[in-house]
Amino acid sequence: MRVSGLLSGAFALHVLLAVRCKPLHERRGLVNHKEPQGLSQIPKSLSEKRRDRVSHTQDILKPQAWLKDEPQLNTQLRNSPGGAGPLRCGVPDYPDQREVHLSRHPRQKRFVISGGRWPKTDLTYKIQRFPWQVSEDKVRRVLQEALKIWTDVTPLTFTEVINQEADIVIDFASFWHGDNLPFDGPGGILAHAFFPRTHREGDIHFDFDESWTVGNELGTDLLQVAAHEFGHVLGLQHSLEPGALMSPFYSFSYPLQLSEDDKKGIQYLYGPRPKAAVQIPIETNEIITSAPDSCHTDFDAVSVIRGELFFFKASYAWRLREGRLQAGYPALASRHWRGIPENVGAAYEDTKGNIWFFEGSNYWVFDAERKIKGPDPLQTIGLPVTHIQAALHLKEHHRHHTYFFKSGHYWRLDSQENRKDKAFRGSIQQDWRGIPDEIDAAFQDADGFAVFVSRGQYWRFDLVQRQVLEGYPRYVGADFFGCSMP
Repeated sequence: MRVSGLLSGAFALHVLLAVRCKPLHERRGLVNHKEPQGLSQIPKSLSEKRRDRVSHTQDILKPQAWLKDEPQLNTQLRNSPGGAGPLRCGVPDYPDQREVHLSRHPRQKRFVISGGRWPKTDLTYKIQRFPWQVSEDKVRRVLQEALKIWTDVTPLTFTEVINQEADIVIDFASFWHGDNLPFDGPGGILAHAFFPRTHREGDIHFDFDESWTVGNELGTDLLQVAAHEFGHVLGLQHSLEPGALMSPFYSFSYPLQLSEDDKKGIQYLYGPRPKAAVQIPIETNEIITSAPDSCHTDFDAVSVIRGELFFFKASYAWRLREGRLQAGYPALASRHWRGIPENVGAAYEDTKGNIWFFEGSNYWVFDAERKIKGPDPLQTIGLPVTHIQAALHLKEHHRHHTYFFKSGHYWRLDSQENRKDKAFRGSIQQDWRGIPDEIDAAFQDADGFAVFVSRGQYWRFDLVQRQVLEGYPRYVGADFFGCSMP
């Protein structure tokens, strides 16, 4: 008997931090299952459970009575002594050819589909309950961002509704919540979702008791988990491709993006996104200013935002992902942040995922692409200056600090206290040896070095040795934009 005929309606995905996956209670009759081997002991504390990449794997099962053996299996999952392998789900990793509808060349495709898809491309969703750690507005924006990665490559559209039926119903629930798939409190099961064409199609449940965060590793990133769950609710199973968003591994990774395997899988179900119609330009008398040349520009600000590197000059922004300038850039910065100052003088992203922009004596704060504060004077955060030249957000000794630089001096803001360290003012020459007094921009790179930009050049600074790395300064245009050496 094939496994697909036995999974008669409910599929529950369990994204794990504790390397644990709960059996599916709603299956009827007999299913195949395999006794877990080398099961790892469930850690007692959240800190013990957390890993950089957390297993969320599935297994192929052998015939046995699921309901009969379930209590014993649950006992093993909870109490097994430390072992070699990760705990396994009850859904098979490798459905057969008829189940996944792959082509004649299965080796060329690693994605796996559930056998179901939505019969339409315009879907609605609603949120029944919200988590306590994140504001309702931020949850809505995060879910929109998670959906956008799927709409960018398909003809799918999603519209939130409030007081009416919806195709996709999102809920944050605790423990037993009506589907026989209970959550277990902080640190274990994170979420589960149900495939199309099942009796609970469109349901996505998140564990209310998790430490949900956005854009940082202080808890469980809601954006990563939500995007994964939306993939399931659209019809994708776990991918067989390591590194795919639909891979059975949770990891914190910014910027959030689909792999080629994820893209092929969702387009297999719904097709590619239609190309936009070409618009014939209309002649106007408006003077259009061109973007500055990145090879001959002294940038005003540089910041890592959502894992991507943004350069700012005048009203334009350059967006680099994994060292490559993205298509369509440079573009007006207001394309991302409506209400952003005309000339950004400094920028950084804080631990909560908020983005701070500075110009002159004022600052603005954005939550993703929505302005939540500003313009406010610098004095409200304790900076005794009329403007700053650069801002640098760093994680040091398990604490986060933000440094503000101007004319050979710097001030430090304790991000966790949201206040400036009292009576603290330092000298660049004394504490940042080798860095010029006049700084245009600063950021922390992926290797943990502080990077300072000034007049078309940049310096990498070792925060442990407190010195500039050998071989610097180098040219921004050559190293970041592929320009010829001046």
